[in-house]
Amino acid sequence: MELRFKLELEAKLTRLAAEQGRNTEALVLEAVERFVNFDEWFMREAEKGLEAADRGEFVEHEEIGRLIENRYPG
Repeated sequence: MELRFKLELEAKLTRLAAEQGRNTEALVLEAVERFVNFDEWFMREAEKGLEAADRGEFVEHEEIGRLIENRYPG
């Protein structure tokens, strides 16, 4: 697979890789892996939420307000 980046992004990648003592390929591979793993996790969690909603498992608006207020009093 071959990717082409805009010059500005490539320069940022090169600078970041140099700062970390890594090569740009390793940096890009790690970034893509993180993105893919997050996206897979997010899709699984969204599916769980949709399945719960289909079963009628909801948290009422007022309860959400209380949870937020308890977590972030203020």
